[in-house]
Parts: sequence; C-alpha cells; structure tokens
Amino acid sequence: MKKFVKFALGSFLALSLALAGCGSTGGDQAAQPQSGQQDGAAQEQAPAEKITLDIGMLKLTSSAPLFIGIEKGFFAEEGIEANATWFDAAQPIAVATASGSVDVGATGITASLYNMVAGGQKLVIVADKGREQAGYSSSALLFPSDSPLESIEDLKGKKIGITQTGSTYHYMAGKLLEKHGLSLRDIELIPLNNIKGLMEALKSKQVDAVLLNEPNISRVVEEGYGKVVAQVGDEMEYQTSGIFFSPDLAENKDAAERFLKAYIKSTRYYYDAVLNKVDGKIVPGENYDEVVNIIAKYTDQEPDMIKKGLPYIDRDGRLLDSDIKTQVDWYAKEKLIDKAIDTSEIVNTQLLEDALQKLGK
Repeated sequence: MKKFVKFALGSFLALSLALAGCGSTGGDQAAQPQSGQQDGAAQEQAPAEKITLDIGMLKLTSSAPLFIGIEKGFFAEEGIEANATWFDAAQPIAVATASGSVDVGATGITASLYNMVAGGQKLVIVADKGREQAGYSSSALLFPSDSPLESIEDLKGKKIGITQTGSTYHYMAGKLLEKHGLSLRDIELIPLNNIKGLMEALKSKQVDAVLLNEPNISRVVEEGYGKVVAQVGDEMEYQTSGIFFSPDLAENKDAAERFLKAYIKSTRYYYDAVLNKVDGKIVPGENYDEVVNIIAKYTDQEPDMIKKGLPYIDRDGRLLDSDIKTQVDWYAKEKLIDKAIDTSEIVNTQLLEDALQKLGK
C-alpha cells in the first residue's frame, strides 16, 4: 500500500477555532452544544485520508470500468489517486499484485494464476472484470468459412487453435468439448501464442477451429474467412477475468471498500451505457458514445472497432465466485495446476458486498 496523505481543510480548522474562542452572554450558555456533540460533528465532517493505488492492467476493452473510474472521477470521489500501470501480458500482473508492486491487478484468471497461489503467493479475487454470459458476444468458436464441419461434435480428430497452454482459451476449448460429449484427448490442441497467430492459422486453414474474442470475431466474419459455430457465453457461464487485491490492500478494509465503491460506480456507468437490454436486445444508453470514446482513449483502438466487442461485466461488479471452484477443479483434473487449492483463500466477495451496502442502489 502506498503511503497515505491526510487532507487538511483550512476553513474547517479556522471555523473550529473561532467557535472554540467565542464567548456567550447570560442565558445563551444553555444553547451552546456540549463537548461530545462538537466532537461528533467534527468526526462526521473529517475528510477521508487520501490514498494512492497503483492498478496493473492491460489495454483491453474489459478494463473499461477502470478507465471510466479514472476519467469520471469516481476514484477521486473516494479520495483515491488511481495510477494506471500498464503491462503487456496477464501473468506479470498477477505476480506484481501478489508481491505488492501494484495494489490492484486487473487481468485474466488462468492456470498460471492458480499455480502461483498453489506455490504460496498471496492475492485475492474480489470483483468481476469480464465474463462469458448468455446473449452477449465476447468469445466464440470459429471454423473456416468453407469448412465442411458444422458442429462442435464434428471436431473429433481435428485441430483447435488456442493461445497458450493453461490459458482461458485452453479452458474454454476443454469445457466446450466436454459439453458436447468429447474431451481434449479427442482433438489436437495447437498453441499459437497470440490472437494474431490464431487469426492467421484460421485464414490459412492450418487448424480446423479457433477460439477468438471480440472485436476479432467480427473482423474475421466481415473479412469472410471464418464463421461462428458457437458463442461461448451461450454454452456456459465463465468468469474469464477479475479484479485482484494485493495482500496489504485486502487487509486494509477502509481502502479496499473505497476502491470497490468507486469500481461499482464505474461498472454501473459502463453497464447502463453499453449492456442494457430492452426486449432482449442491447439498447445503447445515454452515455454510450462517451464510454466508447473513453475506451478508445485508453486502448488506442478506433471507436467503430470497440463497438463490435463490448464484454459483459456484472452491473454491480459481482464475481461469479462459484465458477472459480469449477475452474480449479477442471485445471486439476487436466493436471494443469500443480496441486489443488482452497478457493476460499483466494476469493473474497464480502469486501464488495460491504461496499455495495454502503453505496446503496
């Protein structure tokens, strides 16, 4: 945790001194507030301590609530100076959060993270940063546009491209196959390192299928070399990424709750702008263009591309905590984590619930 800096309100101190020095005449003494009442009023008006929090994140659309919190002043309202600390990959963010190099981490939930925790490093997952949800396009399984394959069941004996072993793409591939009566042993997984590699392999037909996220799904379909076979969110609920706290921040209840109050304001602003549905269809909210432009500023993407892929995030930032255990059990079954871990040690939903209670609707 970074050092705390106390605000001083000169006018308040001056007023307090003036009140203390004021005399009274005659019967007016009975009207003066008693000492305890003065102390209580001072405590109510005392400003919160200002804190500085470093937030490790990637330049991804799913970081939108953090961008919004900075731009709209929601963190500042809670006395927080929020500093964006940029990373190029997910795993270093988790490592930096556990070590305290950053106070907050915002990134994907992978086998590497679980292995890190199994190895004794400490952090806690406290809020949603992106999940697969029915009715929202986030991640999808794609075949080449002219592929004779028509369904997930047709993938037996075929090649599926993923980013890396133990990644969210690895997990999604395995769970999709299992839902449709297959397993990873029925196919060949091809790690291709990054999204660009996945798109190139699909286009050149080096693989029979790939998993991609938005806006890359829309880009592939528009360019005509891929077709969507299944939206992951329509097949399963899946907590793909989260907000992590360092051990020190998790122990500082006041600072943790203040951060989460600001984060909830931000997730609500995001949800109401870009995810709200009317009659089953997403209807852009009042602040839609503003939110898209904020995301564009922080991700260096064109607004039109951002509009193609606005990931689902719970309106109140609530974590799908039951899915964390599902993930751990699956990774352990596939021998992708070194040993089983107690998810109660890495998930803390109470901090967010307390923040919600203080913030209100």
